[in-house]
This record gives sequence, C-alpha cells and structure tokens, in this order.
Amino acid sequence: MLVAILGAGAIGLGSAAALLAGGHRVRLWSPSGAGTAFLAEGRPLRAEGAIAGSFAPERADSAGAAMAGADAVLVAVPANGHRAVIDAAAPHLVAGQSVIISSHYSFSALYLSRLLAGRGVACPVIAWATTVVTGRRNPPDGVAIATLRRVIDIAAIPARDAAAALATSRALFGDRFRARDDLMVIALSNLNPPSHMANALCNLTRMEKGERWGNYDCITQSVGRLIEALDRERLAVAAAYGLSVRTVHEHMRASFDLPDGSVAEMARTLHARRGGPDGPARLDHRYVTEDVPFGLVPLVALARAAAVPVPLHEAGVALFSALYGRDFAAENDLLPPLGLGGLSAAALHALAREGFAARGSGAP
Repeated sequence: MLVAILGAGAIGLGSAAALLAGGHRVRLWSPSGAGTAFLAEGRPLRAEGAIAGSFAPERADSAGAAMAGADAVLVAVPANGHRAVIDAAAPHLVAGQSVIISSHYSFSALYLSRLLAGRGVACPVIAWATTVVTGRRNPPDGVAIATLRRVIDIAAIPARDAAAALATSRALFGDRFRARDDLMVIALSNLNPPSHMANALCNLTRMEKGERWGNYDCITQSVGRLIEALDRERLAVAAAYGLSVRTVHEHMRASFDLPDGSVAEMARTLHARRGGPDGPARLDHRYVTEDVPFGLVPLVALARAAAVPVPLHEAGVALFSALYGRDFAAENDLLPPLGLGGLSAAALHALAREGFAARGSGAP
C-alpha cells in the first residue's frame, strides 16, 4: 500500500521506517519542510533501535502532493499541529481514502469529519489512542525507535466502519490493534496527559533549570499516587458515558509488559529494565504545551457535559496556566469550531459515534 505520512518528526519517521520495513510505500510531507530536508539532499532515512536499517521514503512538497494516489493517510504531528495539518489535508482527500490520526487528541477526528461533511466526501477516519512507535529524532536524517507498541486501541468515524479500520491498521502495521466501540472510548483512553501532568508538575523546577532526571525514575510513590488519583477521575467520566476503558495499570502492563503493582512500582521496574528516557529538560515541552490544552482541557469538557467532578484535572489546567503565564484552555484550537459546549452527554456521545457526515452538518 502507498501511505502518505503528514509529519516528519520522530513519530512520522518511525512510522515510515516500520511501513517500509513491512514492504509498503511511503510518501512523507513535513509541514515546515525541515523534517524532510535530508531526503531533498539525497540522503536515506536511517533507523536504529526496535527497527534498524536504511530506508528510502518518497518526499512531497505539499499535503496534496503527498496524498495523491495514496491508499491511506497518516497524520503524525503533535496535537497542537493537528488543526493546521487537517486543514491542509481535507481539501485533497478523495472518497475511500483512509485517514489515520496517530495519536488522537481533542476530537481531531471529529473536526476532520466536519470538514469532510462540508465537501460531501466519505472517507473512513481512524483514531488511534496512541502511536504505533515511540522514539526520538536523530538529526539530520535519523530516528531512534524505542518501542513498537504491542496493543493499540482504535475506533472509526462512523463507528460502523470499525471492522474496516481494524483491517487497514493491521494491514499496515500488523496484528497489534484492538477495535473499540467508538471515538469516545479513544478520547477517554489517552493516559499520557494525566500521567505527564503529574510528573511534570512534581518535577517542574528540574524542567525549568534544565536538569537531567529520569522520567520513570522520578515517578516516585507520591507522583504515582497522584497519577492513580487522576486515573480514578478519568474512569469516573468514562463510566458516566457507559464506557469501559483501561486503567493506568492495565495500560502500563499492555504497553511495556510489566508485572502488576502500583504505578510507582511499575515505573521503578521499567526504569530498572530500560533506564531512560530522560524527563523534559525545558519548560517548552509537549508534556505541558501539548498535553494540557489538548489532553486535559477536553477531558474536563467531557466531565462537565456529564456532570462528573474532576477537581484534579481542573486544578492541573489552572496551575499550569498560572505557572506558565498562559491560558492553556484558550490554546485549544480544535474544540471551538466543533461547538460541543451546548450538547448533552448523550448527544455528544452520538456525535462521536456517527460523525458530522451522518448528521448532515456542514463545515465550519
């Protein structure tokens, strides 16, 4: 299959290596152009770690050029880049092209559904709860792939396309995906924002001073208890929508093949097994700048629609906004055009299942 990857950071390049190693074709587009400059200079993509080798993805100068003739499109940019990339991609999508959002944040799949409804184009939209790879860039032409995840929850808009979404994901990346009921399950299954909030908040001066600290090593007993308390709030929101989602303990077992225990115990085992990665060494890091506006803020919105108290999540948004001198709730550019604020919990859940195309809504 030919896959267009929109984004050329660590996840985009790591996903490209995984696809090319599996015999697929890949066409890469970097929104800034910087991520694929090495390809323009004639150098291959160098991968090391969980996937190692030298690969030759194609390069495109625009989203439209990347997507032309592609069987599937993979959105692989941070959450604060989702709207810009989706805006660039939506006009070029044709009926039948599958769009995978890796990983899904803040109802970005629903935002795409609304744009497609406005064009009258039917495309399967596939939301992954997390990325298929983890890793980091090795500039200028490399990527170090730390992990190929064993289990990834996915959903489709509309929900009736779940079987096709599962088949597409497995055809591209193997038998590591599990179909869930609908997009709401995926929206409530992202464990990164609350976990990153706890670790970043409790180690903020280390970040600000640029110190070196172990990400898992510093999930101490107290940080672990905060993560578990945040998880109880998330699980309560899911229950209010009649949904069953993984606990943080189940997520850590599935992602890293760890024995059961408290979050702190599991983090200690993981640190002993693999050491890194290091925690953030700067304030301008995705643990806050991405996960607060696009992870915590949407969960708070879902909780309010269902009248479920989430004081720790609300406090996290407020505390980080005060610490950074920024209004992180206002930085979310995906929720406002969706107009979800006036919907009941039941109407919101129905929209997450069927998307805007099924409701006949136009584009914003």
